[in-house]
Amino acid sequence: MTAQPGGLPASEIGPRHVALIMDGNGRWAQARGLPRAMGHREGVQALKRTVQAAPDFGIECLTVFGFSTENWRRPVEEVSDLMGLVRSYVSSDLNRLAREGVRVRVLGRRTGLPSDIDAIVERAERTTAHNDKFLLQVAFNYGGRADIVDAAQAHVDRVLAGQATGPLDEDMLGMGLSTAGSPPVDAIVRTSGEQRLSNFLLWEAAYAELIYQDVLWPDYGPNALADVVRQYRARDRRFGSVSVAPALAVG
Repeated sequence: MTAQPGGLPASEIGPRHVALIMDGNGRWAQARGLPRAMGHREGVQALKRTVQAAPDFGIECLTVFGFSTENWRRPVEEVSDLMGLVRSYVSSDLNRLAREGVRVRVLGRRTGLPSDIDAIVERAERTTAHNDKFLLQVAFNYGGRADIVDAAQAHVDRVLAGQATGPLDEDMLGMGLSTAGSPPVDAIVRTSGEQRLSNFLLWEAAYAELIYQDVLWPDYGPNALADVVRQYRARDRRFGSVSVAPALAVG
């Protein structure tokens, strides 16, 4: 059996879809006497490393929490810097992502975004729409509660327009979420030692494994991702039923 990075054996047992709450940029910068903006910039480099490493572990989809609906409450200067990072990341990496078969999909509300950011989002999705080797979903101006409300409202609108009938069920609501069409989320990871979801993928978290890592996001990379895969493969996934086999051992 061939080996994967981090000493893991090659395997087909997942996870296919990993979601990341990229936490700790500010604390990383503070510990080094640097402005928070430097932490965010180093966080972009960590994202590049992680996206490049993910397919080596058999991961097919990576969803990252880039900017929440609540992040607008941060200082204006910090919000401006975060928007600047979106501009620079797409400018520097979009062509490489397109060449490597990565499809970029942006989750969340488009209303309220600066016009140039909205145009960048549209360009990233359009440029990579034909790719199918890997799916990178960036939750931007995203909130889990807002996404569920938007999905429910979309169903109400369809009913009022005569395009849908009957009560709203789980399948219908799921089809209206930003993540519709992506693989089920297998693991939700939060870095920096914090242990909460912070309004991220609330619907999709129903049967996801929750993994908390004591590493600040700017220090993240293949080794930390290998630890996620190792933890995931060591867990007994029952989905509400009774386990019929012992948990698989991992290297």
